[in-house]
Amino acid sequence: MVIVQEKGKKGTLFCDRLAHFAVLALIDEAMLTPKPGLVDKESKGAHTDMSIDLMLKSAYALQSTFAEMAEASIGQFPSQDLRVKLAEIGRRGEQIMFQTTNGVNTHKGAIWALGLLTASAAIHGPHVSPQKIAQTAGEIAKYKDRCTSELITNGLKVKKKYGVSGATGEAQLGFPHIVHIALPVLWRARKKGLSETTARLDALLSIIAHLDDTCILHRGGTEALSSAKAGAKTVLDVGGSSSLEGGRALIELDRMLLSHNASPGGCADLLAGTLFLDRLHGSFLNNGGVLVGNINF
Repeated sequence: MVIVQEKGKKGTLFCDRLAHFAVLALIDEAMLTPKPGLVDKESKGAHTDMSIDLMLKSAYALQSTFAEMAEASIGQFPSQDLRVKLAEIGRRGEQIMFQTTNGVNTHKGAIWALGLLTASAAIHGPHVSPQKIAQTAGEIAKYKDRCTSELITNGLKVKKKYGVSGATGEAQLGFPHIVHIALPVLWRARKKGLSETTARLDALLSIIAHLDDTCILHRGGTEALSSAKAGAKTVLDVGGSSSLEGGRALIELDRMLLSHNASPGGCADLLAGTLFLDRLHGSFLNNGGVLVGNINF
């Protein structure tokens, strides 16, 4: 059952914190280094029109978008009206992103994924598991945005061509690659005493090893996707990104993706979603059941 939060000053503060967590998730994803085929502190990956500075600038610009999505969701249940409202806010967020980046698509997929998760977290409040938040986000995603235009996007072309579900399908299923794959890998790595960078890299690699990433398919087709999955699995099988063999396999994975001019952008969006739910969950647990976090307003 969905636990609906009441609006008011506490609700507004909670929405601001959720938005801040969403932005931090984007920042943490961007700063994670080294990532195969993706923008990080050392490389532009396969994205010649992007840089780490542009990614961070875009992330900061989306704070108001996530806050507005959270505010629209407090006191609500998953519904057609809520889905349409979130889509309207998301489109405005995309315009903010494009204005900030001079037309470069840095975070369109992340606005979709993190927007749904932020909205769901606002509905539930701090006393709910990441799994439940992802499930309710999926319930929202199952409603259609009746106001959207019938634009033929790259993602839609790839879905039709290769028969994959894409970002929409992932969301509608309750983000299984976050809940059942990335979060468990992240938490197990920490329990083993591995560094936070290693834990996050291995979580990303676990997503790459399983996801039919439409970004990879768009740029490199099925050959690139199969190679990416196999390469990521190899890194994990030989000991993970922090091991000697794993580090070498990670370099090979990066080289392979760049040879196809391919980037696991969908996987990066899901890693950001993973880090958002992880931070939300950790902040709640570490403060005796009260979500406060380390936030400066």
